[in-house]
Amino acid sequence: MQYKKIKEILIGSNNDGKIKEIKDLLPKKLKIYTPKKFKIKSPKETGNTFRKNSYLKAKYFSKKTGKICLADDSGLEIYVLNKLPGIYSARWAGKKNNFDLAIDKVYKKLKKKPIWKNKKIKARFVCALTIYWPNGKFIYSIGKIDGQISKNKLGKKGFGYDPIFIPEGKKLTFGQIKPSLKYKIDHRFKAFKKLKNFIY
Repeated sequence: MQYKKIKEILIGSNNDGKIKEIKDLLPKKLKIYTPKKFKIKSPKETGNTFRKNSYLKAKYFSKKTGKICLADDSGLEIYVLNKLPGIYSARWAGKKNNFDLAIDKVYKKLKKKPIWKNKKIKARFVCALTIYWPNGKFIYSIGKIDGQISKNKLGKKGFGYDPIFIPEGKKLTFGQIKPSLKYKIDHRFKAFKKLKNFIY
């Protein structure tokens, strides 16, 4: 597929933490918009996969604004919880995006599992990105990073479930790791790498 290099883009999210992280991954020369500028609320996420929800948001915001839109759908999958919270990762935080609430819910569910105290709780972060053009063309990518759930909430950097996720090969949670290091290894970065020909 041949596309012109993107000069401006709308980030299809109203989540401030996500917007900040995506902005930090995008080239500085790119003109960036967010839905707040257009006073557009986010659509309901009715897809049953990260990819479908990413596409749904990218298409929605692109059609509403007439701009090329980049939308992310991402979340934490904990294997012992049948990959929950998964696509419900943001919803576990409630309408006010309270991830302390979501993290409490994770620990509450894990404590019901007999392996909680003495085994590694394997998990992964997944990110699906979609770029949607106003003419209906779109591309997508998926990025993943494996790791485990920490026994306690640690660190105040990052956002979402970062304080309870220890990436494979590291001893610190994403909440403790410097953002500049996190951006070089995480699921969102891996998904971005696959789209770099369009935006870099």
